Amino acid sequence: MTQTEALPPDAEALLALAARLADEAATLINEIRDRGFETIIKADKSPVTEADQAAERHILAGLRAARPDIPAVGEEEIANGAFAEPGEIYWLVDPLDGTREFAAGRDDFTVNIGLIYRNRAVLGAMALPAYGQLYTGLVGQGAWRRDSKGMTPIAAVVPPENGLRILASRHYADDPRLKEWLAGRKIGTLGNIGSAAKFARVAEGEADFYPRLGPTMEWDTAAPQAIVEAAGGHVLDEKGAPLRYGKPGWFNPPFLCTGRHATQGQDA
Repeated sequence: MTQTEALPPDAEALLALAARLADEAATLINEIRDRGFETIIKADKSPVTEADQAAERHILAGLRAARPDIPAVGEEEIANGAFAEPGEIYWLVDPLDGTREFAAGRDDFTVNIGLIYRNRAVLGAMALPAYGQLYTGLVGQGAWRRDSKGMTPIAAVVPPENGLRILASRHYADDPRLKEWLAGRKIGTLGNIGSAAKFARVAEGEADFYPRLGPTMEWDTAAPQAIVEAAGGHVLDEKGAPLRYGKPGWFNPPFLCTGRHATQGQDA
């Protein structure tokens, strides 16, 4: 399969749509953050805020209005009992990934809009509202970061010889499985931050590895995986295969997000 065949025919227009809606949702989230909000605990014990709900309504309405032919699956709709079945092509939306970070007043939270095509995450837009950053990626075509300095191409890197720069989840910082995984590896730095922001740092070459050993859902990873892979990195399951989509219940297995492999070089 060629790179062209691996993408929907209008992939660039779909990426532009996702980027616009992620950007608009980031503005909504920042406005709600500035004026204050209430945090509610859902049935699954995870938190949700007005910002999650407002951002998802805006994103899903925009996706469905622009492309009614492509199903759009949102985290909060599914949590509220909506039913969706994976097909050949569909959107996966996490309107506010890192709600715990957001509710605690920290800055590492994201807006994730990813497109799944033939069980692969092929494009994604991920906004980091608190940082004024927008990351986009189209697998096989490239990845970019937009901030106050403008639009910049980004690329994952081969790990430095002096040790891996590792980012792990703040919520699972004390997970014994993480210590077991790190044992025997040459570590340069180890940091803990929340949300899909870790994927962004790998995609732009600021980190090398993000091991995720705890549970995640497909909407958590679709957009950031597409960005990492578009930047030359990898998101692999426990067997070393690329993470795929359309799994029962939308559940992901443990995975490893990495930068470039040494055999790729810097121009792969």
